[in-house]
Amino acid sequence: MKLSSKDFLGLENVSADEISYILETAKDMKKTVNSSMKKVNYLQGRSVVTLFYENSTRTRVSFELAAKYMGAQAVNVSVASSSVAKGETLIDTGKTLEAMGTDIVIIRHPQAGAPHLLAKNISASVINAGDGMHEHPTQALLDMMTIMEAFGTLSGLKVAIIGDIYHSRVARSNIIGLTKMGAQVNLFAPSTLLPPGIEKLGARVFSNINDAVADCDVVMGLRMQLERQKKCLFPSINEYARFFGINPENIKGAKKNALWMHPGPVNRGVEMTSTIIDGDNSVINKQVTNGVAVRMALLYLLTGRE
Repeated sequence: MKLSSKDFLGLENVSADEISYILETAKDMKKTVNSSMKKVNYLQGRSVVTLFYENSTRTRVSFELAAKYMGAQAVNVSVASSSVAKGETLIDTGKTLEAMGTDIVIIRHPQAGAPHLLAKNISASVINAGDGMHEHPTQALLDMMTIMEAFGTLSGLKVAIIGDIYHSRVARSNIIGLTKMGAQVNLFAPSTLLPPGIEKLGARVFSNINDAVADCDVVMGLRMQLERQKKCLFPSINEYARFFGINPENIKGAKKNALWMHPGPVNRGVEMTSTIIDGDNSVINKQVTNGVAVRMALLYLLTGRE
């Protein structure tokens, strides 16, 4: 089986079978991540460029390590000190990278649709590492992988996503991916942080956290994205933490073996208490490990190797 596109731009146009195929491949890649000798030659002779127009630690480093673990030449373009700062357009930047022999461009951009525009204009493969408030598909894949490791399936599970839904590309990708794989997604957030019509993606919206997490297998917190908010959408950080933050008391209704998840970075005491973040049911660090495995799988599959 091969992926249907040269690019990986979002989960909207990816089938459930393709998601399963990527996750199965990631299981094999995780063996390399966990080994003492993190080196295979699947991407020997390939070149991978990370082109990030926004700050990132986890995603950028994860992609770079994934490429290096598989033998590729990995280069990070610092946009602030690149020709972009001189006024170069996204398409021209992409064509320049392609002319240098780049096989895969991994892009994070503040504008929704930027990876799609780039993909249409270069023959190299493009991976969306987050575009505006649209999608973050590899984060959703690593989340799904982490859940499957615990439960063996996604079908029939109940997943609660709590927090800044409005600005979260992670939430959108997870809603799309999890519902395609047969899970039920519950949402809870301040009304000002819920996008109109989010139910059309297949999620259920709840007016209080207790109902949202009731009998859930997974409870996922989201980061308060203050850098994306142009106006005050809640009274204060302290008030948000009090009424919408995840703590042991307000998630008692979730299943006893429920997973606590967060895409990171976590604002401790705001989106989640330290008791939850560092608790036995927390799989936040496993998510980070699985991120490398998922991104290795994508790089491998997009180069056409089987």
